[in-house]
Amino acid sequence: MSVEKMVHMANQIALFFSGYPREEALAGVADHLQKFWEARMRRKLIDYVSAGGSGLHELVRDAVSRLPVC
Repeated sequence: MSVEKMVHMANQIALFFSGYPREEALAGVADHLQKFWEARMRRKLIDYVSAGGSGLHELVRDAVSRLPVC
């Protein structure tokens, strides 16, 4: 999967949860990534955030810290 597609998909998740209270939104994004993204996709996202996470919604960047290391 391209970085652009990954960023778009992650941002779509964040936009869905952006209307929730912040803590619920972070939990919702992290839960969705854990349940529905393959381990290699999560690893790529974690690595991308570690490298700066350009273009990612702040909820994604913050929720990634809640994911277990793959």
